[in-house]
Amino acid sequence: MKVAVFGGTGLIGSKVVDLLNTQGHEAVPHSISTGVDVITGEGVDKAMADNDVAINLTNSPTFDAASADFFRTSMDNLVAAADKAGVRHFVILSIVGVDQVPNLDYYRAKALQELILANGPVPYSIVRATQFMEFIDSVLSWTADDETVRLPSTPIQPIAAADVAATVAEVAVGAPINGVLNVGGPDTYPLTELGRITLSTKGDQRSVTVDETAGMFAAVPGDVLTTKGDAIIAPTHYLDWLR
Repeated sequence: MKVAVFGGTGLIGSKVVDLLNTQGHEAVPHSISTGVDVITGEGVDKAMADNDVAINLTNSPTFDAASADFFRTSMDNLVAAADKAGVRHFVILSIVGVDQVPNLDYYRAKALQELILANGPVPYSIVRATQFMEFIDSVLSWTADDETVRLPSTPIQPIAAADVAATVAEVAVGAPINGVLNVGGPDTYPLTELGRITLSTKGDQRSVTVDETAGMFAAVPGDVLTTKGDAIIAPTHYLDWLR
């Protein structure tokens, strides 16, 4: 099976490409560095041609209101190219609960990305994942100083990037879902506890202070960022990943 992986040189994309090629498929990574620009459209038609599957793992360079323009333009370009090329399955990676956090610009932009794909002409699958373990350090840094990390108690279900990539790769070579598949890590923590575990494991002496107004996740209502029902539960535990 021939697969075009847009954003194929990034954290998830590079893993997806490696997995698919190891399985005997022909997966090719595409990004700015390979001459493909999903915003201007440069190289997109050529990259999409003669592929069975397209996977879009590109991401907005910002998390603010400008992210909507990124996802709108990139998806319009990619969906049009996929339709023209006769691609039979289009896969994107999104976020668990993305449509339930209207107060965050980035989440609204990702929900728009999903909508463009669902309303388009190409059979599709949307993989929604919980918060990546690899990004927890960045989350802590948003509201940290030399002595304290301020965090809300928002429930977080961290998942390893390798497990996300494995799910994306599996979905890509299967039949289109024409809907959403949720995947999350095996454990759920209040973000405050996740912060304490992370700092302790790394030997960081800073303390965690509960602040329900701190950082991006303060805008998240309840447990909407955790999986429900028939979601796939990935195998990697956060403590094992940290070690």
